[in-house]
Amino acid sequence: MVLTGAEIVVRCLQEEKVEYLFGYPGGAVLFIYDELFKQEQVRHVLVRHEQAAVHAADGYARSTDKVGVALVTSGPGATNAVTGIATAYMDSIPMVIISGQVPTAAIGLDAFQEVDTVGITRPCVKHNILVKDIRDIAPAIKKAFYIAKTGRPGPVLVDIPKDITAQRAEYSYPQEVSLRSYNPVVKGHSGQIRKAAQLLLEAKRPMIYTGGGVILSDAAKQVTKLARQLGFPVTNTLMGLGGYPASDKQFVGMLGMHGTYEANMAMHYCDVLLAVGARFDDRVIGDPKHFQAEPRKIIHIDIDPSSISKRVKVDVPIVGDVKEVLEELARLIEAGEKPNPENTSAWWRQIDEWRSKQCMVYKNSDEVIKPQFVVQKLWEVTSGDAFVCSDVGQHQMWAAQYYHFDEPRRWINSGGLGTMGFGLPAAMGVQLAHPDKPVAVITGEGSIQMCIQELSTCKQFRLPIKVLSLNNRYLGMVRQWQQFFHGNRYSESYMDSLPDFAKLAEAYGHIGIQVTKPSDVEPVLREVYTKHKNDLVFLDFQVDPTENVYPMVQGGKGLTEMILGSEDL
Repeated sequence: MVLTGAEIVVRCLQEEKVEYLFGYPGGAVLFIYDELFKQEQVRHVLVRHEQAAVHAADGYARSTDKVGVALVTSGPGATNAVTGIATAYMDSIPMVIISGQVPTAAIGLDAFQEVDTVGITRPCVKHNILVKDIRDIAPAIKKAFYIAKTGRPGPVLVDIPKDITAQRAEYSYPQEVSLRSYNPVVKGHSGQIRKAAQLLLEAKRPMIYTGGGVILSDAAKQVTKLARQLGFPVTNTLMGLGGYPASDKQFVGMLGMHGTYEANMAMHYCDVLLAVGARFDDRVIGDPKHFQAEPRKIIHIDIDPSSISKRVKVDVPIVGDVKEVLEELARLIEAGEKPNPENTSAWWRQIDEWRSKQCMVYKNSDEVIKPQFVVQKLWEVTSGDAFVCSDVGQHQMWAAQYYHFDEPRRWINSGGLGTMGFGLPAAMGVQLAHPDKPVAVITGEGSIQMCIQELSTCKQFRLPIKVLSLNNRYLGMVRQWQQFFHGNRYSESYMDSLPDFAKLAEAYGHIGIQVTKPSDVEPVLREVYTKHKNDLVFLDFQVDPTENVYPMVQGGKGLTEMILGSEDL
């Protein structure tokens, strides 16, 4: 079968069973767009900015365990996509980005809309490929999907010059991929797993610490089974929320910079730590020297060997897919010596004492809307069943703290890169993947303006997303740090000249509601989720501008050096 390069690209996407392709056309990809027009199998979603295309593909991937796919043109199309690519790279999200490139003969000549896309994206992709021959298109795309999804997932970019999409060649799609230099380990070392089992059974102050790897490998059931088998406390990172049910009594909350007192104290003072699909990053353990000052044995399970002992030296490294390793670990414990609850009874009493501080209790108000209250009411109204996408800032932390996730893949946020503007486009990908599920965006008046043009995309594709803006008229997290550490000098963090967001949403063809009274929060949310289930509703909550996120571990401090409230400043 002889096809053009553009036809080959589209056939490859069909072979990979791509449902949605998020993109924006331009000169270098017009032959591909022409072929997309002639078929119906791959549905194209026209975004209003290339950054949003990649974020939407990202949200789709995070909520489905499928590969997200984006298509952008050369030059500014590719550079606009870089923020979304870096976001996916930091959070290990499987994605394939196809970018157009100037014709082969023009590469390197500063042609119109030419950038070195492969060079620019090299630091923030798992792999990238410049296609130089039409016969390499199909193998390159097959390789891209394989690399994106296997091992530690990540974004893969395929850069295709325009002239190659117009040429013709024989087409056949590879059935499998074999890469000599890329063979991810899936099964963990059985001897190391036995060592881990023995350490866990001997523990007096154990802790299970899980991260985004549990979500990415669909290992939530395995984590839950093992934790209940052992009777140990469990904490999740920001990226790992939903990997263990938040409503379970063994869950001690999120840990880290804005984690619970009990989670951070238990993490610091445990004697055996089981780290699963997590990387001990700076927002989780604070200062590594402070963390390592307390003696403990660490078992670390991760698909990526470079993540093990990267920041914290571990005692039992286990490289492998966390789902496979946890299943073998559970089998070993089930077949051998049973865990003795007496070993950990004193530890649980200590944890209950830490819990008694009730670090998440805040002072509510009848006069001004507290942002935590909005998130709590959203959780109640949606019965904890919504997909919650967030932008980045204080509202992101309140969402993580007060919306209790019992299932994986319900919490969609930019963790590693911390990308403002992520929430709304990511929600578009989530809503398309789950058309019958409630999807909410928790955002702030700063973040939402980064990609607010996607309200137009939402209108075109009739996406009934609910946008909750916790509008405090500040870049809230910046203001909080300026208050704590910069002498209340609010340099450029106050958001002046804000639009009327309710009217702006209406201008895009949606429903806009401004909420100013605490007594209106719950009734408005209930109305939105009953009468307006099929509409996009923008809820502009005018919240307390002075509210801060607590608890907090200051950058460079240790987990036990927490700011629990204003009295600790």
